Parts: sequence; structure tokens; C-alpha cells
Amino acid sequence: MTAKLDFKRELACYTAKRNSPQVTHVPDLQYLMIDGHGDPNTPVYGDAVSALYPVAYTLKFASKKILDRDYVVMPLEGLRWADNMDTFTTARDKAQWDWTLMIMVPDWITAEMFTGAVEQVSRKDRPARLDDVRLEALSEGRCVQALHVGAYDDEAELLRHMHEEFVPAQGLRMVGKHHEIYLSDPRRAEPAKLRTILRQPVADA
Repeated sequence: MTAKLDFKRELACYTAKRNSPQVTHVPDLQYLMIDGHGDPNTPVYGDAVSALYPVAYTLKFASKKILDRDYVVMPLEGLRWADNMDTFTTARDKAQWDWTLMIMVPDWITAEMFTGAVEQVSRKDRPARLDDVRLEALSEGRCVQALHVGAYDDEAELLRHMHEEFVPAQGLRMVGKHHEIYLSDPRRAEPAKLRTILRQPVADA
């Protein structure tokens, strides 16, 4: 039987220290992606999630059946950005956020496999935003990240520390987009126990 890979354990960039920012290197990875705008606590966000997961699981089963390569479906991730970054650390004005939701898939998943998975999903209960899902590589490189434990709305202080104190103190500046990795399922875990990796790509100041 083929061993099932869990990339959360294989890749160092899926571990972080609680409330303690660290500089790490994130390799180029490929993801299923879908874009949106506005407050995550809205139906448009739910529609995006509902489009990603059927494709992710269909690809996993296809990989196991066709390639004999099995793996654990990765957690939901999100890129977030806004014209004013204070909407993350001070105002928390979620209506101003743009976002891309993502699920990482192995590098052996090809464009042809992705197209086939989308076609297979479309023949069942077709998600409303299925056509908006894409397969795309993301290059982040050097990043600062830390683990936040608690409700999503309590991230602001750790983000402020990362952005305003830790990053400058390392002689770095922020580039790219704020990145979150949702290690916990909010449907099953209490808000106080949610585990989220907060990541920020950086470059020399």
C-alpha cells in the first residue's frame, strides 16, 4: 500500500511558533485558487470554499488511483490584502479586504489532471463558483510567520508586532500579500482553540 504523504509534516513552512515570529523560507508551491472581496463572514466566501474542496478531493483520489500517489488534502489557506493595511491590524474593516482562498496540491498534479477534476465535479452537484477555480503556482520565498491560537478577530496584536516591530528589527520590509493557513476547522474547534499560521513575505529593507 502506498504511504499517504502529509505535507504539513513534510514541509517546514507549515510549522510555526506560537506568538513568536520567525524568518523562514517557503518553496514555490502550487495551489487551487479562487478570488473574492469583502467580509469572510458572507455567503460569497462560503461559495468559494464550496468550490475548492470538491476539486481538491477529486484530485487526491485521481492521484491515488492513476499515479498510486496518495496524500492528505491540505488545509484551507488565504491571501488577504487591502489598500490600507491598517484594516488588518487596527480597524479590522473586513469589508475592505480582497482575498484569494487556496488549497495546496502536490507538484505532480498537472493542468490536465486539474481540468479533468473540474469536469468530474461539474457532473455532480456543481458548485456555483466552480468555473472560478484555477491551478496556479505561488512563489513567496523569504517570509516571517508565527502561530496564532485563538479567534480570528484576535489576530491583530500579533500582526501588529510582526509588521511594526519584528520585520523592521530584522532589517526587512513587507512585500507580497498577507497569508493565513487555517490549521483548525472552525466548524469543529472552539474559537479560543483555533490554530492559524500568519505569514508575511519579506525582502531586505
